Amino acid sequence: MEDVSWARDLARDLLIDTLPRRWAHSQGVGRKAESIAHLLGDDAEKVVCAAWLHDIGYAPSLVQSGSHALDGARYLRDVTHADDIICRLVAHHSYAVVEAGRRGLAAEMKDEFPAVGGLPAHAMVYSDMTTSPDGDPVEVEKRLQEIAARYAPGSVVADSIAEVGPRIVHSVRVITGLSGFRAG
Repeated sequence: MEDVSWARDLARDLLIDTLPRRWAHSQGVGRKAESIAHLLGDDAEKVVCAAWLHDIGYAPSLVQSGSHALDGARYLRDVTHADDIICRLVAHHSYAVVEAGRRGLAAEMKDEFPAVGGLPAHAMVYSDMTTSPDGDPVEVEKRLQEIAARYAPGSVVADSIAEVGPRIVHSVRVITGLSGFRAG
C-alpha cells in the first residue's frame, strides 16, 4: 500500500527541478490534506497521497493528452501501479473532468477513472483550491480569481473554472463546515 512519504517523494522528484512553483503548490496542497485527514476516516491516507500527487501530470515528462489530471492519473496507474482510488482522485481533482470535456477527453477520463464522490472528493477540492500557486493558504474566492486572471478570457481553463466555481465553493464549504475553521 502507498504511503504519504512515497507520494511526497514522487511528486518532488517529478516537479522540483522542472516546475518548482508547481512543487511549492503541491507541498501546500499535501499539507492542507494532512491537516484535515482526521475528517476522512479510512480514506485519509489515500486522499493525502492524492493531494501530494494531484499535479504531477504537469511534469514535462508526463505530458501527453492535454489534461494534466488525466496524464497524472495514467502515470500513477500504468507506471507506479498506484491504488485505484488515488488514481481516480488525481484524475478528478477539482472537477477536472469539466476541463477534460472541453478538450474532448471526458469520456476517456470517466471510462478509465470513474469519479470518487463524497468527502474524499470534497477534501481534494478543499486542499487544492485553498492553496495558492506558491503553496500558501488562500480563501477559495481569491484562488478562483487568481486562476481566472492567469488565463485569457475564453480559454479552456478560464471557461472551465468559471463553470465549476460554484461546485468548488460548495466543496470547500462542506469541509470547512465539518472542520469548524475557515479555509485559507
